[in-house]
Amino acid sequence: MKTGKSNVWTSAWLTVLKRDLLLALRRRSDIATTLFFFVIVSSLFPLGIGPEPAVLSSIAPGVLWVAALLAGMISLSRLFSADFTDGTLEQMLLAPQPLALLVTAKILAHWLVCGLPVVLLAPLIGLQYALPNDALLVLVYSLLLGTPTLSLIGAIGAALTLGVRGSGLLVALLVLPLYIPALIFGAGAVAASQHGMSAQAHLSLLAACSLLSLVLAPLATAAALRISVE
Repeated sequence: MKTGKSNVWTSAWLTVLKRDLLLALRRRSDIATTLFFFVIVSSLFPLGIGPEPAVLSSIAPGVLWVAALLAGMISLSRLFSADFTDGTLEQMLLAPQPLALLVTAKILAHWLVCGLPVVLLAPLIGLQYALPNDALLVLVYSLLLGTPTLSLIGAIGAALTLGVRGSGLLVALLVLPLYIPALIFGAGAVAASQHGMSAQAHLSLLAACSLLSLVLAPLATAAALRISVE
């Protein structure tokens, strides 16, 4: 009996994930906007500051992480808005599957569409900042561990501001303070690598943030969705 229920839950989870990915592929402009924002913001600093490698490499960790953070935030207001408008969200609330489980599928779809492309682009952008190969590798690891935290925490803010006018600004005000630990540990990992120190501690803390967010954020998001819909 438990196996049958587990199969049903898995099927529902995969259905939500596939649906969100399909909808995202149909709205390629949203994906392009996120990537374009990340590339433009991170590329403006070398143009404005100048070609001095020492200066660029010193600011690279913070600039690239802030650019990735802001790029992922652009699409947060649309995470649940379409489902709220067409009634899909109400059906998810009435479904026998736990809402928190279905929410994780939507958050994963958001990360695959907005977070993972940024992770893959980061090494190319990092070359503009004269980052050594070791630092580029740590940058990729830090973003790979940290960007899921951004999507998970951002989902809470998107759920709390669902249906509110000017939700994009409200989401930023709610989630930016919660992003600070991931930003500090992510940029710190790259900076430590640049100075010849081990980045393991920072990466471990990033992984811990992601695991903690994975446990708590879907539950908090589900509760916020119920409040917003009611």
